[in-house]
Amino acid sequence: MNNLLPQRIVCLTEETTEWLYLLGQEHRIVGISGYTVRPRRAREEKPKVSAFLTAKIDKILNLKPDCVFGFSDLQADIASLLIKAGVQVTVFNQRSVDEIFSVLYQVAAMVGQAEIGLVQLAAMRAKLDAIAQQASGFKRRPRVYFEEWDEPHMSTIRWVSELMGIAGGDDVFPELAMQSMGRDRIIASGQTIIDRAPDIVIGSLCGKKFRPEKVVARAGWQDVPAVRNGQIFEIKSADILQPGPAALTDGVAQMHRIFSQWEAVHA
Repeated sequence: MNNLLPQRIVCLTEETTEWLYLLGQEHRIVGISGYTVRPRRAREEKPKVSAFLTAKIDKILNLKPDCVFGFSDLQADIASLLIKAGVQVTVFNQRSVDEIFSVLYQVAAMVGQAEIGLVQLAAMRAKLDAIAQQASGFKRRPRVYFEEWDEPHMSTIRWVSELMGIAGGDDVFPELAMQSMGRDRIIASGQTIIDRAPDIVIGSLCGKKFRPEKVVARAGWQDVPAVRNGQIFEIKSADILQPGPAALTDGVAQMHRIFSQWEAVHA
């Protein structure tokens, strides 16, 4: 039966790489995204064959993959080129916490690790439940603006907003979180953010560092509670903006620590 499972997998995004390592199936991976940082050793062990919107198609084909994992409609062009070259491609499109769990289970099943995967996923779910239980005791929940990009301002995606709620905070742009495409989460005016008066600002930018000092210097932001009280934080994009294990573990835990510290002062 084992020879019916994919033996040579290329992962075009980080979350499937991290998950396969957690499942002990890293030997199946023959190529990864250049953005991969979890686990750190993957960068040393595996050839880097893609960015996010681009890929080295010839290099991927030379690796002779029997399965390629991608993420979202943004990788549709890459998927199309590989499919036309005869490669099997599976592109997932998870946007919510439940969808992340579903995709992780599907990947585990595809490599013959369904039972082990279920055990690990149950442990992740239990930790989320424990965080939610702790957060339910908050006397006050902070209002949070999570910035996924700064120029233009872009609010965050659904799974981050949902994890924010589990961690004890309230997204100040919940209506934008439901928009799957980044362009639909752009906030046209910084005044809109000011008007929603977030208690906490968290930034997580793919490809560059989030700088709190730049937030403080924004025109008109001096009276925003988060700025006035020094509640501006960064969570690394690899820990929260990948729809996989990192967000369900480290990302949500970091948000919960930030919110718990705020609540302890403002309760």
